[in-house]
Amino acid sequence: MKLSLIATTTMGLESVLARELKELGYQNCQTYNGKVEFEGDLTDIAKANLWCRTAGRIYLKIAEFEATTFDQLFDQTKALDWSRFISINDQFPVSKATSRKSALFSKSDCQRLVKKAVAESLKQSYGVKRLPETGALCPIRIQIENDVVVLSIDTTGEGLNKRGYRQDNDEAPLRETLAAGLILLSRWRPEQDVLLDPFCGTGTLLIEAGMIAKNIAPGLKRSFISENWAVIPKKIWKTAREDAQSKIKDDAKYRIFGSDNNPKVLNHARRHIENAGLSDIFVQTLDARDLGSRFDRGKIITNPPYGERLSEQAAVEKLYRDLGNVCTERFQDWNKYFLTSHQEFEDHFNEKARKNRKLYNGGLKCWFYQYF
Repeated sequence: MKLSLIATTTMGLESVLARELKELGYQNCQTYNGKVEFEGDLTDIAKANLWCRTAGRIYLKIAEFEATTFDQLFDQTKALDWSRFISINDQFPVSKATSRKSALFSKSDCQRLVKKAVAESLKQSYGVKRLPETGALCPIRIQIENDVVVLSIDTTGEGLNKRGYRQDNDEAPLRETLAAGLILLSRWRPEQDVLLDPFCGTGTLLIEAGMIAKNIAPGLKRSFISENWAVIPKKIWKTAREDAQSKIKDDAKYRIFGSDNNPKVLNHARRHIENAGLSDIFVQTLDARDLGSRFDRGKIITNPPYGERLSEQAAVEKLYRDLGNVCTERFQDWNKYFLTSHQEFEDHFNEKARKNRKLYNGGLKCWFYQYF
């Protein structure tokens, strides 16, 4: 069964996600703002969910059509064969809707109409007057842009940043998918480059690096809502997980170090590192101003404090100046990468970045400053 799939991602990481998908074997990748579309089959729903490091979710694209009236939206949605993927007992909430530059701008009205149209289509397909909606979850998403409607079903459930190693119910300052994106952008080579994060916090960036080094599929320790879909045989998921497990490089060699001046957050980091099965990642309590290394070369990749509150700005700007001095004195031959929302980072760091890229960290506009 040939399918069109959509992998979403944070703005700025589309090219990284496209590269990931191509390395997974998908050749016909189309890149758009915040997403990459690619072709696959039922096995690829499992594969993409298990392996994509920088994607937020994997959607199954059902249809794309133009609609400027509610009648057009209803009729074209109803005409689709939703029973190909939604079983008679399944739940199908229309959970997400967006609309930009389109005649159909009321998201709630679009959700209500699409829900009714899908229900009518399913009742007709199954020859019933009522749908119980007690089974597996198949959340429907509506995207409307320039009057073009895209209807899709979420195959993932909870976002792909939920890897399973963070069990303290705390939100990381750096989302796991973005942390993986920073590492992939840096072109870090586990077998050659030392990696150092002097603001490691609860360890997200370190862990994502370790998972890349050991080729651990990021979704291996979690479940996905499409695992309960009748249309996908259980054997597909079982085979995909066994394949991912067999590809782990248990003997991988890497040197990953982290530090932070807060011993409490480092306790969380150590627990997360252990949960991820990466016990050879080393973390220590250390102020970034005291940073040093016995290695001559490597990569510093980090997410330092931003100073979002006015009361914090002076302290953060001094920290950036001190960090610049430390890098000049002790890490001259290292490649360095900093993610921050502070627009004057380069001035305080006292060096212009060779490259910078605009990214979004939890909706906050940031820049990834790259020195090499």
